[in-house]
Amino acid sequence: MVIDNIILVLICVIVIAVGPILLFQQSIDNNNATATKATVGRNQQSLLQVQKKNLTTVNTQLVTLQTATEGSDSPIKAAPYSIVSPLTHIFKQVENSVVQITNKLSKNDADIIINGSPFESQSVRLGSGFVYDREGHIVTNNHVVDGSKAVDVTFVDGNTYTANVIGNDPYSDISVLQITDNDFPYTLGENSTSAPLVIGNSSNLQVGQQIIAIGNPFGLSGTMTTGIISQFGRLLLNPDTGFSIPDGIQTDATINPGNSGGPLLNMQGQVIGINIAISSSTGVFSGVGFAIPSNTIARITPVLIQKGIYAHPWLGISGGSITPDLAQSVGLPKNFKGVIVGSVQPGGPADKASLRGISQDIMNLNPHIGDIITAIDSHPVKRIDDIINYIESNKSVGDTLSVTVNRSSKTINLKAILQARPSSSPASR
Repeated sequence: MVIDNIILVLICVIVIAVGPILLFQQSIDNNNATATKATVGRNQQSLLQVQKKNLTTVNTQLVTLQTATEGSDSPIKAAPYSIVSPLTHIFKQVENSVVQITNKLSKNDADIIINGSPFESQSVRLGSGFVYDREGHIVTNNHVVDGSKAVDVTFVDGNTYTANVIGNDPYSDISVLQITDNDFPYTLGENSTSAPLVIGNSSNLQVGQQIIAIGNPFGLSGTMTTGIISQFGRLLLNPDTGFSIPDGIQTDATINPGNSGGPLLNMQGQVIGINIAISSSTGVFSGVGFAIPSNTIARITPVLIQKGIYAHPWLGISGGSITPDLAQSVGLPKNFKGVIVGSVQPGGPADKASLRGISQDIMNLNPHIGDIITAIDSHPVKRIDDIINYIESNKSVGDTLSVTVNRSSKTINLKAILQARPSSSPASR
């Protein structure tokens, strides 16, 4: 079709080029009516030679053009292939490295007895995951594999393998699996079916940045959706632990049950997060989804592979941002920034550092405001999120944390030695 269009254009050029010549010749004949037939014959012969030369040139150009388009490097032939969407390219690049995880759970029902034994029912939990390295490790959410020691991992080509759960971190909702089947084609081989996905840097994210989610919503394998980063730095409450997951990514990319554990990708095909949850009153996507940031994955996953668990640093407080009304009630400027310590966990790092929470008199009528944290390690604090995000991203168990507080309108500097989070705790940080 492209060649035909070119030929059509060239034919028009020929008509336009020959027309003026013919008109010019007619003018010569009219102005030289007395010329001899021999002169007219010579002029006509000269005109025919010019026309023949022009046609020869055009034919040569057409042959050259046709030869060029038949070559493997032809820009005309390659044009349709060069317009492939970047999204299509990324999907083809990563689809073999995104898996569906099937977790089969058994449960005894003591109310139903068969042959003297409780009836055993089985349920199936579906989720997603992705290839982390060249040793058969798969990363997913803890809530996808919780309660099982082994799960099934299915690749996009339909092949299913058994994987052991080798590391769990309920606090960050990250788990690591390792494929145990001997026939699994590890990525070092030529016949490998998958390659590790590249872990990106989530600290470089920007609101409005286009992203991609790939997973298995409702068991529909290899599903790709796209959207933007709506916001980052969200604090995601984990109801299973009572602690919050810091630096959460908010996105409007469509994710649904079954997407959990699947990768959130940037436009370079790098993992910038793990899809974890949605905010919805109906249980299906309503425009707000969340993901664990890739920097958390990069920090925790190697430890889970090595040790099976991850120790999170813990300060041992609960609290919230100070309001303008409360600030003015205690003699502080209306827009004073800080976090009021609501409670202090007995025996925790904050307690040992002498931080004070809100207290009340015996009739619970006269609350006494506690310490207001204004900075940690000289970093200003405005919300409880700031404290959690900083400790989680920059501190380890045993590190010392400098805490600057406003106590009765006086500034005090305290030192707290961070401990590991207790196995069960109220929502304290």
